[in-house]
Amino acid sequence: MSDFGVDPRRDATGVATLVLRNPGKLNAVRLEMWQAIKPLLNELEADPAVRVVVLRGDGEEAFASGADISEFGTHRKDAASASAYERTTAEAFEALISFAKPLVAMIHGICIGGGLAIAASTDLRIAADDARFAVPAARLGLGYHVKGIERVVRLLGPSTASEIFFTARRYSAAEALRIGLVNQVVPKADLERYTADYVAAIAANAPLTLRAAKRAIAAVQTDAAERDLAAVNRLIAACFESEDYAEGVRAFLEKRAPKFRGV
Repeated sequence: MSDFGVDPRRDATGVATLVLRNPGKLNAVRLEMWQAIKPLLNELEADPAVRVVVLRGDGEEAFASGADISEFGTHRKDAASASAYERTTAEAFEALISFAKPLVAMIHGICIGGGLAIAASTDLRIAADDARFAVPAARLGLGYHVKGIERVVRLLGPSTASEIFFTARRYSAAEALRIGLVNQVVPKADLERYTADYVAAIAANAPLTLRAAKRAIAAVQTDAAERDLAAVNRLIAACFESEDYAEGVRAFLEKRAPKFRGV
């Protein structure tokens, strides 16, 4: 294991965990970590045993403290290198946003800059009550990538996104819950147990239904002319033609928990 990276872990319940790891720098995201996100998500998407993915930071001090500023002198030293860097991060964000399975961020402590953008690119966010959020780009003088801004605007609306980017101030976990940046806030000591129960409940649901719902949710956020409704309708039809649908109906009539297989 290197000193930094994005580590994949799997368990027997259908839950996989991606861990952002950069010891000593509050999991600041290095270029190699950005590069690792897309292939790891592709691998997890192709694995039929994986139903839900949790994204977290290593340890309990931080989800991620943003992009690793120590690399800016080499990887973002001018407009050309900054453009190449942004292409890499844009690929990572696109992979997060387009991931076909439920993606849940579990957030301890610091979640700043690129870390906030990564968390915002997941479907659901669960935060400890010690979590702190900010986008300090305006205090660094850097131009923020469009993909990161686009996701925050879609998630929170233009007015709240403007406040986050213009003021560069920190938001508490309670404030993040109020503005819709996170879905749940729990005591720090309970975060891992709560998240495990939360994602286990998702993993127990019908995978084909989750896939169809996620695709439909993404579609309705795009312009009507750009929506691939045929693809969404194929996924919906696949649900009704599946063995899982028959199992769900049987389980309901028999008053028992269904056992879904994703087929």
